[in-house]
Amino acid sequence: MQQTAPSPQDNAPLGFGTFLAARLRPVSALWMASLAAGALLRVILWMHFGLAADVSALSLPVLLLAGLVNDSVQAVYVLLPFIAYFLLARARPAGGRRPWLGLLAALFLFGAGYLCFTEYYFFEEFNARLNIVAFDYLMYPTEVVGDLWAEYPVVKVLAFAALMAAGAVFFLRQRLFAELPAQPLRQRFLALGLYLVAAALLLAAYRTDTLSFSRNRVKNEIAQNGYSSFFRAMMTSEIDYHTYYATRPQADNVKLLETFLAQGDSRITTPGSGTLEREFPARPDGLGRLNVVLVTSEAFGAEFSQLYGSDRNLTPNFDNFAQKSLWFPRTYASGTRTVRGLEALTASFPPIPTVSILRRPGNEDIASWGAVMRQLGYDTSFLYGGNGYFDNMNYFYGHNGFNVLDRDAITQVRFENVWGVSDEDLFDRSLQHFDELSTKGKPFFSIIMTTSNHKPFTFRPGLEVVGIPQEGGGRPAGVRYADHALGYFLNEAAKHDWFDNTIFVVIADHGARVYGKTEIPLRTYEIPLLMYAPKHIRPERMETLMTQIDVAPTVLGLLGLPYRAPFFGQDIRTADPARRVAVFNHNHDVAMLRDDHIAIFGMNKKVGFYRYDRAANSYTRIPRDDSLEALGIAWFQTASELFRDRRFKPSSTAPAESAP
Repeated sequence: MQQTAPSPQDNAPLGFGTFLAARLRPVSALWMASLAAGALLRVILWMHFGLAADVSALSLPVLLLAGLVNDSVQAVYVLLPFIAYFLLARARPAGGRRPWLGLLAALFLFGAGYLCFTEYYFFEEFNARLNIVAFDYLMYPTEVVGDLWAEYPVVKVLAFAALMAAGAVFFLRQRLFAELPAQPLRQRFLALGLYLVAAALLLAAYRTDTLSFSRNRVKNEIAQNGYSSFFRAMMTSEIDYHTYYATRPQADNVKLLETFLAQGDSRITTPGSGTLEREFPARPDGLGRLNVVLVTSEAFGAEFSQLYGSDRNLTPNFDNFAQKSLWFPRTYASGTRTVRGLEALTASFPPIPTVSILRRPGNEDIASWGAVMRQLGYDTSFLYGGNGYFDNMNYFYGHNGFNVLDRDAITQVRFENVWGVSDEDLFDRSLQHFDELSTKGKPFFSIIMTTSNHKPFTFRPGLEVVGIPQEGGGRPAGVRYADHALGYFLNEAAKHDWFDNTIFVVIADHGARVYGKTEIPLRTYEIPLLMYAPKHIRPERMETLMTQIDVAPTVLGLLGLPYRAPFFGQDIRTADPARRVAVFNHNHDVAMLRDDHIAIFGMNKKVGFYRYDRAANSYTRIPRDDSLEALGIAWFQTASELFRDRRFKPSSTAPAESAP
């Protein structure tokens, strides 16, 4: 009589090691597929971006090995649902009917493939793995999804990722549907428990940057794992400064800062209190209560201006007005995001790690340029061409005394895309708003934040004659349009009665994109800046180191009005050039530049020191600079403490002297 083959349930229990090998064989198929995708992505990132950042071919094997380890560690977490199933499931014969398992495996591989494309395009824009920027953008799906749909081949990528996932599942089907041998339930739970313990130990001991030993930032980014980088950003988006960054005694910091900041004719109002509030007397040579309009131009980096060395004529309007203005050829942004630029310009506040104060709780009624101007009798407003809920702008400015006008306040529209109305439409609404304010007889201070120089780089018809196609022109078209709209605004403003009594400040929120192999790639932080008032300010070029946090004190110095504020910035027209510093943020790192020395403060209390050659755009590691380290810690730690304790507040005392 013919006998039937025994079922898996009839088999005797296997040895524990043999059982694990058999049960995890299906998972190994997904594991190997994800490792192969990670290795292929690293090779592509190296070819397209690594070579340009001096990552040699000799480094590639080491990068692939480090990446293999990083991807393997990440797979421990990502594949946990599959591992739990294969360890706990009842015994099954090879090839058993499990269509849902094939579907889940296909979805996993589809997600892994799609994320490879996402990481490539993200690296192209930010020269980094998925980081805090990616996490921030997920909070605004309307703008971001619309931008991605318009700018990138989303449908093609989705289709290709789906096709590859289906093909991979078919190719791996024998492994995926391998036999699951029988084993007592307690041993299956024991195996899962041991796995969870190992995963927990890895989570506690192995960081995203554990194998990031290189001084070349791009090399480290290529070696890292995108999943891990993203989740690290998510978990550390707002972290305690004292836990992760270098610190000094608070009293020492306050003493050092008070001495450093109280330059010129200012004085600390309450020495030793740690508030850093300073009093600035009226200046007899000041311009008086002129209107102030600050145009913050999206991604308008210095690299596009011929005045800053560009070989392309992308910014003829800015270049023309700069030569009629007080112009600053050595100006730096504080960070790589709009909120960092607005933070520095509005509050003269350093970029504390890791999230801008615009997006932190407790940002209501803080010390700001607007608060000073209101004490001086000004009307204050913030105008934005998009939806102001993005990056919490409406909340921040609305809770700091500004009248906010965003997309909802703009009714006449030539053109708009997912990010908002065109800069020309925003400037038209601004001109209308200033006309309304001028009839009240009060001076006004207004911040205008543009949006058009941003992917997907789409514009109204009729601009082709000035080199701006409706679509497909990329960043050059975006810069040309931003410059065109700026010229339109300044020329139109000259036709209004309030023009002769207004200072126009034009600056970028940040550079166009971050690129470079260093932790803080300073070349990409260079931005243009001018202060234009043809009836009041004579053309002049100032070579002194200037940053966004210095704009408010410098303009207030031009006005010559008395005020009190705890600003970290300084009026660079009166500050000692030999004592100038600049502060920066990039992802989780912050830095301070003084002369040609830069100190970079990273997580885990790391501090690195370099000599920066601006002309060659090169960095050389140098021995520890104790004085620069102390000053940098004093700035960032004190700023963090002031904001955390809600002590970065406007002055409660009106200026003692009448304005000139």
